[in-house]
Amino acid sequence: MGVRTVAVYSDVDAQAKHVLACDEAVHIGGNAPKDSYLRADRIIAAAKDRAAQAVHPGYGFLSENEEFAQACADAGLVFIGPPPSAIKAMGLKSQSKILMGRAGVPLVPGYHGADQDPALLKSEARKIGFPVLIKASAGGGGKGMRIVTRAEDFDAALASCQREARNSFGDDAVLIERYVTRPRHIEIQVFGDTHGNCIHLFERDCSVQRRHQKVLEEAPAPGLSDSRRREMGAAAVAAAKAVGYVGAGTVEFIAEPAPGPQAGPGGTGQAGDLRFFFMEMNTRLQVEHPVTEAITGLDLVEWQLRIACGEPLPLRQEQLRLHGHAIEARICAENPDANFLPATGTLAVYRTPDCAEFERAALRIDSGVREGDSISPHYDPMIAKLIVWGEDRAQALARLDAALAGTHIVGLHNNVAFLRRIAASGAFASADLDTALIERERASLFNAAPLLLEVAAAGVIAHALAREQAAEGDDPWSRRDAWRLHGAAVRRFDLEAEGVRSSFMLERNHSGAQWLQHGAERWPFASAIRGAARHDVSLGPRRWPLTVYACGETCAVYAPDAQALLTEIDPIAHAADGAVEGGRLTAPMPGKVVAFLAAPGDAVKLGQPLAVMEAMKMEHTITAPRDGTVQALLYAAGDQVMEGEELLRLELAP
Repeated sequence: MGVRTVAVYSDVDAQAKHVLACDEAVHIGGNAPKDSYLRADRIIAAAKDRAAQAVHPGYGFLSENEEFAQACADAGLVFIGPPPSAIKAMGLKSQSKILMGRAGVPLVPGYHGADQDPALLKSEARKIGFPVLIKASAGGGGKGMRIVTRAEDFDAALASCQREARNSFGDDAVLIERYVTRPRHIEIQVFGDTHGNCIHLFERDCSVQRRHQKVLEEAPAPGLSDSRRREMGAAAVAAAKAVGYVGAGTVEFIAEPAPGPQAGPGGTGQAGDLRFFFMEMNTRLQVEHPVTEAITGLDLVEWQLRIACGEPLPLRQEQLRLHGHAIEARICAENPDANFLPATGTLAVYRTPDCAEFERAALRIDSGVREGDSISPHYDPMIAKLIVWGEDRAQALARLDAALAGTHIVGLHNNVAFLRRIAASGAFASADLDTALIERERASLFNAAPLLLEVAAAGVIAHALAREQAAEGDDPWSRRDAWRLHGAAVRRFDLEAEGVRSSFMLERNHSGAQWLQHGAERWPFASAIRGAARHDVSLGPRRWPLTVYACGETCAVYAPDAQALLTEIDPIAHAADGAVEGGRLTAPMPGKVVAFLAAPGDAVKLGQPLAVMEAMKMEHTITAPRDGTVQALLYAAGDQVMEGEELLRLELAP
């Protein structure tokens, strides 16, 4: 079917990839979501002005907003999604759980009531038994969610959840549930049409999460028996039918190992199988839908459009087949080693593997950015979704590692190397999955050793030599190899890695032989150009294929199994650099100051919370780096600050 597309955009997105990809584009406001992408009136006005017939709500913002869906209908526009009544029924977690209980869908024990008195909530948590999970009733994406293991921590966790929920969803109501200690997050893709038909398209396992947000997703779920798959699919369809669902949606379940045959819904099956509980329904197409497309061979967006046109579902349940295994990795601008703080900046380098190098349909990359674009603090920090497919899980894992190894991003913190470490971890490789996998594997996932300094330095030097060689002409006087009539030529390279400066000496004799020296170590050195930014580097008896990108003074060096970020120092330009002043506490990312937890004159201890910041709708607590006394608060609650700006000043204890 022929479709003319109209994009909407904010100030910061004027040249965004989605704007240029559409036939037309309409500016709808400022950078903050409340000034643009959450302005239903402006979106509808843009659609009417361009004579559009339908609105596709995408993955977020207003995609699960019943008022927006109703406003579209009132304006004569087709909302490509479920009816407003279904969105409303599933939008509030507490109400949806009551509805699901009536439909016979299994639920986690908990409190889903309307009374939000903090004392009552704490009392209900005690009845349920710790650990409990506090969850924003109107929420999603891990926002407004906290695990509480002790009663004495409940009040602070509740207040933080309510603030985050209020800022993200405009509703601070929460529910309390028993926290399943080894939960797997398994969700079922469902589709309904306007003719009363509803089916499921199998499941996705989304257990690998950080801060309750998904990191890796795969389909089908490893270790799920066919009988349990059918049972979960039937429960998901029952949930969708209970609200008259139309279009694409996802019914999410928490699953845990079943000790043996269990009585009741979600508990039948064999020992070692999973019992499951309804968690929530996302009334939209989710970010991870490509793994379902990969294992079914279907285009779910095409299905959305056909159903919105009034067509029946293209297939019946018995016609659907699973084929192979697919895994999706969410590539994000964030720093895993700093508690996943979101990062902002320019994609100075953004290179992904060539899909043509993989078998047909084995690799897919969905991205809304290009090299040179900026990641702003206003929206989600996701850079891309990388999806691989294999005949089985082992092949998909191998392709995932190869594709991530070929993904190079320079200019801001990102999680690509971290994703590779997860995929290679023993727990993930053996499908020992639960939502605490990252924490369980912490020792091998965080603060990984970078590429050996001498290898990284050799890559930087090889890249510098290659650039100089490329600038040479036929004139022998244009040669840049530092040839000398008498004696060897020696060059010094000053490099900084992880805050430590080192000097490397490159020596070249008349025959062209080279040696690299660092301190007392000395190695024979050679390099050859393999292609743009790619070099074969030999250091002593070993050889490395390296890819090097130089962005100003910053050099990123990628080897097959590790990487490093170095700064090539110009000693003259940095001669005046001084020591960093102590006692300064700076913002780790751009965002808003939510609260200060200490006042001038307060004595504080190492690790004591001092301030709370909010970035990309997530709260981050900043703690004291050492014992000391607060001298001054340099901002007020509600102020916007940039990364690196000083928030408060400490007088450090001796």
